[in-house]
This record gives sequence, C-alpha cells and structure tokens, in this order.
Amino acid sequence: MGKEFASKGQRKVERSSFFRRFFHDRRGSTALEFALLAMPFALLVFAILESCISFAGQEVMANITDDVARQLRTGQLRPADVAGGKLTTLICDRLEIIVSTDCPNQLLADLREYPTFADAASASFKIQNGDVVLMQGTNSQAFATTPGLAESRNMLRVFYKWPVMTDLMAKSMANLSGGRTLHFASVTWQNEPFDN
Repeated sequence: MGKEFASKGQRKVERSSFFRRFFHDRRGSTALEFALLAMPFALLVFAILESCISFAGQEVMANITDDVARQLRTGQLRPADVAGGKLTTLICDRLEIIVSTDCPNQLLADLREYPTFADAASASFKIQNGDVVLMQGTNSQAFATTPGLAESRNMLRVFYKWPVMTDLMAKSMANLSGGRTLHFASVTWQNEPFDN
C-alpha cells in the first residue's frame, strides 16, 4: 500500500514537473505564435486586396461613364451610335482593362432623355431578389437606350455586377445573386446645341 501511495505521489510530481517544464520551455514559441497569427493576417491581406481591386474597377467604370456621357453631350456620339446593344458594347470594350470577358452579360446601361433635371433626379434603382430594378418615382422601368437630341437633358446610368473573388469575403461584400457586388456610375447633363 505504501508503494502504491508513493507511485501516485511520484506520478503527480512527474506530471506537475512535466507541465512546469512545458510552460517554461520557449523553444517553438515563435512557430506557435506564427501559426496563431497567420490565418487572421492572411484574411486581412485578402480583404484589403479584394477591396482595392473592387474600388479600382468602380473608378475605371465611373471614368468610362463620364467619357461616354461627354461624347454624347458634345454630339460626337449620336443616337444611332448607341442604339440597341451598341452602348453596352462601347462601355465593355473600354472596360476590358479590368473586367472579365463576361462583361456584356454583367453590364447594364440605361440612357434616356428627361424633360427636366427634376425628373432625372427622381430616377432611382433598387436591388430586388438579387437583381437591379430601375425606378421612376414609385414605378419600375425597363432598361432603355433613348438619348435626346441637341439641348435635351439626359442621364446615363451604368451598373456592373462585379464578382467577389475571395470566397471568405463573398458573404460580407456581395449584395447580388451569384456572389457579386454592384458597381454603379451615373451622369446627368444637358446636351450642347450641336447639329441634329
């Protein structure tokens, strides 16, 4: 019985000695700290990269929208130049620098004439069931390409369904179906008095 009690006491001492040695031994602590910090650091780096690339895509699209609107305002582009799917193709050709080859399927453009700037200001959009819906006041509208002639008031709205590339960011960034987020640019202007 004495031996059994001694062996239990000895095991207890050995166990406490093992834990004491384990907690005081600093070998491998750098590897352990790196393992604990690597995943949050990688998530942070991917979040920053995803946000930067998305912001760059948004800015490129906004600049292209401004440029197309200027060409329409000055009469360099006529209604026939943007009829049908030509407006989408024109914008997609310029977006090639930053978007995938699926641009025509992911880009929506709305160009229309308004009687007054107040009417243009009442135009809006909403995301419904993962898709973009144009609104005029409380009524929904279909996408159209109906630019006005000289001295008319027009508004160009461009929407691009940007893919969220990092799966970990998809839940927090995506606001459309298919893990995409909406990029949007809009320009309102009055055409110059060019020859119709």
